[in-house]
This record gives sequence, structure tokens and C-alpha cells, in this order.
Amino acid sequence: MTSVLRIGNASGFYGDRLAAVSEMLTGGPLDVLTGDYLAELTMLILGRDRMKDPNRGYARTFLRQMEGNLGLALDRGVKIVANAGGLNPAGLAAALGELADRLGLHPAIAHVEGDDLSTRAAEFGFTGALTANAYLGAWGIAECLTAGADIVVTGRVTDAALVVGPAAAHFGWARDDYDALAGAVVAGHVIECGAQATGGNYAFFTELADLAAPGFPIAELHADGSSVITKHPGTGGAVTRETVTAQLLYEIGGPAYLGPDVTARFDTITLSDDGPDRVRISGVRGAPPPATLKVCLNTLDGFRNSTTFVLCGLDIERKAALARHQVERAVGAEGVTWTLARTDHPDADTEETASALLHATIKTPDAQRAKAFSRTCVELALASYPGFTLTAPPADGTPVGVYRPEFVPQAAVEHVAVLPGGERRPVAAPTEFAEPTWAIEWAAGAEVPGGPTRRMPLGAVAGARSGDKGGDANLGVWVRDEAAYAWLAHELTIERLRQLLPEAKDLEIERHPLPNLCALNFVLHGLLGQGVAASTRFDPQAKALGEWLRSRTVEVPEVLL
Repeated sequence: MTSVLRIGNASGFYGDRLAAVSEMLTGGPLDVLTGDYLAELTMLILGRDRMKDPNRGYARTFLRQMEGNLGLALDRGVKIVANAGGLNPAGLAAALGELADRLGLHPAIAHVEGDDLSTRAAEFGFTGALTANAYLGAWGIAECLTAGADIVVTGRVTDAALVVGPAAAHFGWARDDYDALAGAVVAGHVIECGAQATGGNYAFFTELADLAAPGFPIAELHADGSSVITKHPGTGGAVTRETVTAQLLYEIGGPAYLGPDVTARFDTITLSDDGPDRVRISGVRGAPPPATLKVCLNTLDGFRNSTTFVLCGLDIERKAALARHQVERAVGAEGVTWTLARTDHPDADTEETASALLHATIKTPDAQRAKAFSRTCVELALASYPGFTLTAPPADGTPVGVYRPEFVPQAAVEHVAVLPGGERRPVAAPTEFAEPTWAIEWAAGAEVPGGPTRRMPLGAVAGARSGDKGGDANLGVWVRDEAAYAWLAHELTIERLRQLLPEAKDLEIERHPLPNLCALNFVLHGLLGQGVAASTRFDPQAKALGEWLRSRTVEVPEVLL
């Protein structure tokens, strides 16, 4: 057993850089290469695929990547662990076997199943389930690797399990090695989204020299669960304490990061520099997991259609009112939402900058009404406001998917590792559980700076990263030192956030201080309605919410500048 396990990532979502697998296998030494292909929206997309063909339901791009790189991974002794199995891990494993035969290769292929609860939906009270998948933990992956698998494909496991499983197998961790497991969870959380750990989507991107093609991240795991986050030499982007902090804040809640194997305490994370493009993560504490597993449940809820009217020049508000009146007269107002984006400028020197955008979306249980919306908008071409045009003609209506989280007892889920020889090995549920009982209240470690202030965008001193969790938005904000954190924690209260983001003024908001990261994390409940697939919001995944906040002006103490 080597003292360090090098685990790389080559995919942060279904559609990520196709060449990343090759780049990671050829860029330097690796022991394990992981790929995260699944998100809540992806499960819905795969569910629709499976409705068309029961043999589908997995990430087909993964097969394309393996076709060109499977032999290279075997030659270099790199294990492949990916959740590309989606709704059909057994089908993907079989397709990989056929691919290997065609290539004349002989990998040991295993898969993990048991997450799919759709056939048991009535048992759990999941009405109308298109997909229902429990977030499994790492021990099925560990079983497969211990049995000699070269490739392990899974369905819905936690993103971090792709790292925790190989680490647990390599270091021989026990189920109650909670601190080590929690450390691996944190490392997995950092690298699961690919280049977001190496400068992608980074608030202070202008400070980084080369972002043309950021390298994908690597976690060097140690037996105690500590790790170093890095990337292959010569690749783009950067690994710094702040690029790692940004990713740590991505799509989390409070300091207790709940998982099926362990609860990782994000309030215990310590980050330190370990050389160029190397950040060490240490000190992470863990606790027993909760007694339930989270379930990603997707249902269908009618149909939607949308279009955007271009309104140019004068009388923008009245043009918008006319278009709205005409559309609603034809198809009715129920379920139709309108947003007028005033992108126009007075006395503009280009047609585009003289134009505003009127976004219209219909959501309806009637497929024919969704289709009629499209026809209505097109028929207005010669009968509406002057200068009528659309950014693109609307298509026929598409089904609306709605995500919601559910929870089931851990013991109710039949977690199974299907080993390379075909043996089906059940994976026992945990026997020790605990609910997190700690919370962090802000207390100034440093004096809140006083003196003269200057009005400027919050982003002059603070970074942010935001994202979606179902209908909720996550918004993490960090600063660069303790003095700035004392000011941020004092300034950015829930009420102040509501003032800065008026769209959230009536929402329930949680605020979680993370002083060890000089950060605050907010959860804005309900900002995204019924989730990304159903949301009519301009930014349905809240990816730019943090940048909107950073653009808002506040009074910043001059001593922080």
C-alpha cells in the first residue's frame, strides 16, 4: 500500500470536456480517475431517455471516452470510478464489456446498484415518480475495488463517494473511522466539479494568468484522511486556497455536511499552502451519519414553452403590454409568466443596445395549450407592436420535470456491489447514527474595522459562489483575512442580504458562519421555485446569484482596501 493515493477527476457534469479523460491519464501519475456525471437535472434527462428506450438511462459520452482511453488506463494501472451509470448502471457495465471485447481488452468491470427506488415508489409514498434514486455511500465502490475491479460504474451515489470509496479500499478504513472518512468527503467535494477547483467560475478570475483550459483537479489522499489538492504540471488555471474555498462553499448548507457514511464538519477544515498549485486540507472532523438517506425524486408536472420578444426603441413598456395582452387573449393568462429585461439604452448607437427583452413562459397541464402558445407568438409577426421580432421562434411544448428531496431509512435501501465475476455482494447499512447537534454563532475573532468607508461593489473585497439545490439557492461568500471577515460577518446579516437581493426579500433564509474559511454560507429557500427544470427564473440554477451580490454596492472600511 502506498502512503499517498492520487485521485483525479475528469468530469464535473454530463457534458463536461470530452478530452479531460485523456488529459488526466497522460498528464502525470494517477492511481484513480473519477467522473461525476449526475445532477438532479441529469437524472430527469436520463429518466426521459429511459422512457424512450429502457436500455438507456446512462451517460453515453462516458462510453465514447472509454473507447479512446480504456486501454491507456489499463496500461497505466489507473482505476476508473464513475457515476455514469445513472439510472442503468448494469446496462452501462454490460456496454463497457461489449466495448472492451471489441477493443480486445480484458478489464475487470464492476458496478454498484440499489439506489433506484422507482419500482418501490408506492412503498415509500413517492407519488408520480419518474425517477427515485437514493444517494448511496462509498462502501459498494470499496467492495468492488477490493475485489479487483479496474472499472466501477455506479448509479446515484453521493458525488464525494467517488473519492471516499477508493480511499477506504486503499487505506483499509473501518466504518467508524469518521475523521478519515470526513477528510475524504471534503477532498471529494473539492474535486467533484472538475475545473471549478482550479480557477473555473472563480470570482477573482482576473487574477489568474491562464484560464483558456483549466486543468482538472487531483486529490492526494493520506491514510488519516488529510489531502493535498493539486493539478497536473503545465495545465491551465490555478490551485490556491481561494479556488479551493470557493468550491468548498458550492452547494452546501450548514457546517454539518450530511452523507450516507459520515457527517463531515466543514467548520473544522483547515487550508494551508503546500507549494505552487498545492493546497493542503487537514483537521477535518467527522461524526456518524444520519439514519436516513436522501432520495432524488423527479416527477412530471405538465408542459412548458417559452419565447423572447425583442422590443426596440421607444414606448418599451407599452410594447410589452400590447404583446402580453395579445398572447393572453389567445391562450389565457393562467400559468403564463412575464419578465421585462430593460437592456435598452436611450439614444443608443446600435440596434441591440436600443432593445429590451420580454421573456414569456407558459406552464400548463395541457400539451395542446403549450403548443398553441408557440403558434400564437408566431402569428403576431405582422399584427403587433412596431419592430416586432423574436430572438427565435418558440418550439412545441416540452414536459416539465419537478425535483424534490425525500428521505428513507438507510436500512430500507438494498445497496449491492456487483463484482467483476458477477457475484452480488450486499453492502450493509451503517449501524451507528447521529444527528448533528452543533451550530456556529458568529463571534468576532478580530475587531470589526471602523474609520472612514468607501462605497463600492461588495466584490471588491469578497468572493462568492452560488448554485442550486432543488428549489433552494446556495450562496457562499468569503473574504481574504480575519479583519475582513469580522466586517463581513457584521455587515452581511440576513436582513442586509434581503436588501441587497430584493428578489429574496420574502424568502426564508439561513445564514451559516464558517470562520475557519473566513466565509458565510446562505441558503435561500424557494428562490428557484420547483427547481431548475421547472423554474421560470432568468437564472434557473442560481449560478450567477453570487456575482449579482458582488456587484451590489456597500460601505467598505478603507482599512480593508
